[in-house]
Amino acid sequence: MDTYYHPPDLGKFAEMGKGNPELWEKFMSYYSAVFSEGALTEREKALIALGVSHAVQCPYCIDAYTQACLDKGSNVEQMTEAVHVACAIRGGASLVHGVQMRKVAEKLSM
Repeated sequence: MDTYYHPPDLGKFAEMGKGNPELWEKFMSYYSAVFSEGALTEREKALIALGVSHAVQCPYCIDAYTQACLDKGSNVEQMTEAVHVACAIRGGASLVHGVQMRKVAEKLSM
């Protein structure tokens, strides 16, 4: 089955640096700094990244951060909770936009 997403493409991510190495290096420097130990542990950051990966529906990120979470000591229950947090925020964001729909519907019904 042909699809836009091919798991081996994740390993080609660094090829994006070929078009503009300077910007790639700046991105990677920033990326590395963000994911290094800080006020949050690397494990906590991996769980956040896993949740965000689901919110933005990036299959490459889901694969990468599932592996990262396991490597950093998270278990499946913790990872599942991270996905539920992302789902709750995304669902809540959709619902709060329902206020806009209700305002427009109310205005048009007058």
